[in-house]
Amino acid sequence: MVERGWRYHHIGIPTTVPREDETYLEELGLHVSGFGSSPYGIEWMRFEPDSPISELVRTVPHIAFEVESIEEALAGKEVLTWPNSPSDGVRVAMIIHNGAPIELIEFRK
Repeated sequence: MVERGWRYHHIGIPTTVPREDETYLEELGLHVSGFGSSPYGIEWMRFEPDSPISELVRTVPHIAFEVESIEEALAGKEVLTWPNSPSDGVRVAMIIHNGAPIELIEFRK
């Protein structure tokens, strides 16, 4: 059962294959694509060798949920990545549940 108030947003899939619609996030050593364009909520993630992103996120697909408050959503959870802002108007964090990474996304209104 999904936590109350969490809404499915996307699935993130690690890949080693470059895609032509990638956006590069230099501070994360991460190329992302599909985040805003996939009708099925599929995000592709290709990592640079020196990316600071955890090995778990680099190798295991994750599911992402939109939440109203990241701080409230993190309460009592095993945190993998503390809240950060990869782009304007959005904050993200990662938790671990039964060995699987889960992304929490908060859009600033």
